[in-house]
This record gives sequence, C-alpha cells and structure tokens, in this order.
Amino acid sequence: MEISVCMIVKDEEQTLSRILDCVKKFADEIIIVDTGSKDSTMNLAKGYTDKVFSFKWENDFSAARNFSFSKASKDFIMWLDADDFITDENIDKILKLKKIEKGKEKDFYFLKYAIAFDGAGKPTFEYFRERIMRRKLNPTWQGFIHEAISASGNISYENITIEHRKQKRSDPKRNLKMYLFHKKNKIFNAREQYYFSKEYYYNGYYKSCIKNLKKFLKMENLFLPNVYDANLTIARSYFFLKKYQFATNFLLDFIKKYTPNSEICCELGRNFEAQGKIELAKIFYHSALLCQPNYKGFFVEKECYHFVPLFKLCQIYYKTDFETSKKLFMLAKQQNPNHINITQNQKLFE
Repeated sequence: MEISVCMIVKDEEQTLSRILDCVKKFADEIIIVDTGSKDSTMNLAKGYTDKVFSFKWENDFSAARNFSFSKASKDFIMWLDADDFITDENIDKILKLKKIEKGKEKDFYFLKYAIAFDGAGKPTFEYFRERIMRRKLNPTWQGFIHEAISASGNISYENITIEHRKQKRSDPKRNLKMYLFHKKNKIFNAREQYYFSKEYYYNGYYKSCIKNLKKFLKMENLFLPNVYDANLTIARSYFFLKKYQFATNFLLDFIKKYTPNSEICCELGRNFEAQGKIELAKIFYHSALLCQPNYKGFFVEKECYHFVPLFKLCQIYYKTDFETSKKLFMLAKQQNPNHINITQNQKLFE
C-alpha cells in the first residue's frame, strides 16, 4: 500500500514540523496545500516535500481538501491536520497496515481520532473517522465546515489513533461565523444543522443551541450518533440554564426509545443530583459503569465509562458509607491518578 498524505494548512509554523516529522516515516508522498499563510508555514513545508501548493481560501474547507486530494498520485490517500500528532506506536501500526498484500486492501480505513486528553496525556474523548481511502474511488469531501467523506466499498476499523493536539488559540466564534455566513444563501441539510447548533453550544448560547437542535431532531435521515449527541447536548444546555427538570425529562423521554450510553447516564445522574434526588442519581451513575463504549461512529467520552461515575459515587457515599466511598476513590484513582479531583482529595482517604 502506497499512501499520499494530504494536508491543508494556514499559519501553522508552530505545529507543522511536529506532524511532518511523523508523516515522513510512513508517507510515500506528501501534499501540502496552503490557504493563505502569512508566517513561515510554506517554507517549513518545502523542507519536507516539493509538492506544496497555494489555494485561495473560499470559506469552504471541502473545496481546499478536495484540491489537495486532486494532487495525490498514490493508490491510497490519507488526510491529516497540521495540529495532529501520531505516536511512534501508532506510526508502527500504520507501517504494518501498509504491508497488506496488494489487492487485499480495504477501500476505506477508519482510524480513531483522539481530541481530548487527561492530565497524563491519555485520550478521554475519541471517535472513528474516515482516514485512509482508495484514490480510484474518487473520495470527495462534502460540507463547507465539519467536512466529511461518504465511505463506500469494503470498510475496516483499525486500532490506530491519530491525536489532535492544538498548540495555538483560535477564534472561538470562527466556525459559528462561517455557518452564519453560509446560512444567508442556503438551507442547511441535517448534518449542517446539527453542527451549526453545536457551535451555539460551544459559545455558550444555550437557548439558541436548544432551539436549533430541536429543529435538527425533526429532520429526516438522521445519523444515529448525532441523534444521541443532540439529545445529550440539549440536556447539558438545559443544565447550564439551571433547568434541571427540563434536562431530566428530555433524557428520560429519549431512553424510552433508545438504549442509554454512559454519557447519558452520567448526565441523568448529574441532573438528579442537582435536584437533590440522590438515590436516583446513584442508580444512573451505577448504570454508567455497566455500559460499553461504541466507537463505530459515536462520540465517546471515555471518562464517562469509568472515572466520572466512580468519582461521583465516591462523593455521594462519602457522608454515609466511608468505606464504600474509599473503595470507589481508589478505583477512580486507578483510572486517572493525575486528575485534579484525585490529587485534591487524596489526603481524605489516607
């Protein structure tokens, strides 16, 4: 398997060498498309590849990514961002994947994407993304932002992780501004409506988030993981608005139709706690510990499957059952020994 690694970049002098030092260990071709850098990004890129191109920014990430794909010449294409990182362990896994006998490769390879980390650097939030794909299938990006490719053919989910580790602060309202810009001239499809709503959440506009996600949930042909996350995000928005009963009722209605995951169980536990309904909170935190994460398409907040419910139960039992509380604390500590809740409470259990 020969791979063309394609990247779009802009003002990435802080991180570009970090990811390209990883990429050069396995890529057969490196394509860099610059969308308007004013720093030394392009000069840095030319130190790794002679295939560096300029592309006029059009407020459309898919347009830039598709241009980068058009420059690829190898049988498979892999995309990365400038602030991604790949550990040596995962580079070795990619090299092993490349040794698959020609003709026996899959068409699409989904790899894990880790986007949040604990104090020890371990991923806490990850999900699968389309990452390596056969070029002759003409994989095409869609969506001006939060862009994606529709996978087809034979698909494989690999235990290989790409880490997204930002180094610079960006405008928190950048994505929301892009959605509002495009909304003037087009009607959003379900995916666009979902991510547009999430931008309101990220920026603290919880009422607008709730309104727009409820509109999303009434649309057709919805992607199930987005339905789960939309309900969770609506509940969290209600929580931040201190409308705990609204949040609780919304999630309880949801789990009448769908199997709850740990994220939803933890959120129900948090809302019952806020209402002083401690026994109900305990039930849902215990339930969270029984769930198994589903990585195929779902957004997985890994700490909701162990650390969060363990520590919340530790807090609940502390006043009435110290020994149980201590056992739960030690289990939570095993999961994340460097978490601030562990280090700050260590002396209570010594």
